[in-house]
Amino acid sequence: MEFSGSQKWLPLFIFAFAITQCTLLAIADLPGTWELLVPDAGVSSMHTAVTRFNTVVLLDRTNIGPSRRMLRKGHCRFDKNDPILKRDCYAHSILFDFQTNQIRPLMIQTDTWCSSGQFLPDGTLLQTGGDLDGYKKIRKFNPCNATGSCDWEELQDVELVNGRWYSTNQILPDGTVIIVGGKGANTVEYYPPRKNGAVSFPFLIDVEDNQMDNLYPYVHLLPNGHLFIFANNKAVMYDHDMNKILKNYPPLDGGPRNYPSAGSSAMLALDGDFSTAVIVVCGGAQYGAFISRSTDTPAHGSCGRIVATSDRPGWEMEDMPFGRIMGDMVMLPTGDVLIINGAQAGTQGFEMASNPCLYPLLYRPDQPVGLRFMTLTPGTVARLYHSTANLLPDGRVLLAGSNPHYFYKFKAEYPTELRIEAFSPEYLSPDRANLRPAIEEIPETVRYGEAFDVFVSVPLSVVGILEVNLGNAPFATHSFSQGQRLVKLTVTPSVPDSAGRYRVGCTAPPNAAVAPPGYYMAFVVNQGVPSVARWVHLVA
Repeated sequence: MEFSGSQKWLPLFIFAFAITQCTLLAIADLPGTWELLVPDAGVSSMHTAVTRFNTVVLLDRTNIGPSRRMLRKGHCRFDKNDPILKRDCYAHSILFDFQTNQIRPLMIQTDTWCSSGQFLPDGTLLQTGGDLDGYKKIRKFNPCNATGSCDWEELQDVELVNGRWYSTNQILPDGTVIIVGGKGANTVEYYPPRKNGAVSFPFLIDVEDNQMDNLYPYVHLLPNGHLFIFANNKAVMYDHDMNKILKNYPPLDGGPRNYPSAGSSAMLALDGDFSTAVIVVCGGAQYGAFISRSTDTPAHGSCGRIVATSDRPGWEMEDMPFGRIMGDMVMLPTGDVLIINGAQAGTQGFEMASNPCLYPLLYRPDQPVGLRFMTLTPGTVARLYHSTANLLPDGRVLLAGSNPHYFYKFKAEYPTELRIEAFSPEYLSPDRANLRPAIEEIPETVRYGEAFDVFVSVPLSVVGILEVNLGNAPFATHSFSQGQRLVKLTVTPSVPDSAGRYRVGCTAPPNAAVAPPGYYMAFVVNQGVPSVARWVHLVA
């Protein structure tokens, strides 16, 4: 059969139409949903943290020139050394109420470009380092409710011993914070400061290459009280009390994994007797992409997984469906890990990446190799350099930022991103609403090893074990959530009570190495569906 004229294009049109419809159908069938929360936050967040008052602190740098949100009248920042604005009346930090989507500008005085952070046991956000006048600065944000007036405080009586730019913070079992590395700072130090000041940490020198690749090291507190510290492609177990390396782990194949070749890392949920810790490191840029400023060099798609507490640890390798740099790994209340944001080519840095990776992935740790990754519904907003992802107490994941340019730039292939979005995993889908538990009663404060009860209501009868899982609020920046952890409590089977609720007997974490002191989001999980969290203060 022959076609003439416009008929010749008919088969091609039908074929293209069929392919398009199949693609749309495939996307429609993928799990997860997206929603736009704020079309213009005014500030492009580089650092993000969720507070116990159900607000979110978003923070950019101060020497970037005008943002798109003004400070309160009469609250300008004056800096004679600022190359752009000597008198700066623009906000570079905001407080976001995700329940009302309202925003309040915050005032930051010194430059927080590529700084670090961590929550203290009392719920105060500690923020350290940065660039220029922020290099040795220590700041605090003592959060308040959404209608309060809390703001940033720049500490005047104490500063960092070494300037910290691209460093990592981790809260320790005694409630102090260790600050690890940074550009040109191959040391560790502590807040509150210790008598010996900054302590040499030669491991960071050993792993440095000619494009660095040792910045923003991945630091995880192990349940034995020691630290797992990963930089470039190597890791050690570090005794921070004795300043001693206890173990050298085998190198991870696949090239560098830290800034500027950043993949991401997470410690999987702690459970059982809490003696085992498993670390996952995924993605990264090809070595040399940063040096050559190559934007189209394909990213790594490999992941390494290691039992950090094993006597004979080794990396188990697997591949993601997509190569990815600058992806964020978010611990979900269920123990699964969401991998979101980033690009499929290039490296970290201004205008150094391309081909945004719009498809999130769900990493399911309990599945066998080859079945652990599930591709989820793609977003539409490119989240590249300087973007963040944080778990909210309602189970959604907050997405903010992406400023791949030196200044705010909106007429570009990948513009500075001021939109705030939320991604809802499949566990929040309407067909699972009848499984979603609600916490009716839970203690506001619990002590280590304490037995306590949680009272829960569920629309449908409970047929399995109700989990009670504690997730902390990390400090998310540069593809790594500093201090992130999830602890699955030991529980007894739920028992109905006379009020139509269920009582779940729980035992708090046994010690501060399993869960450092501080505020945690307590989730009850029913058949993979989490409740809205209630904040619980874990104390000694």
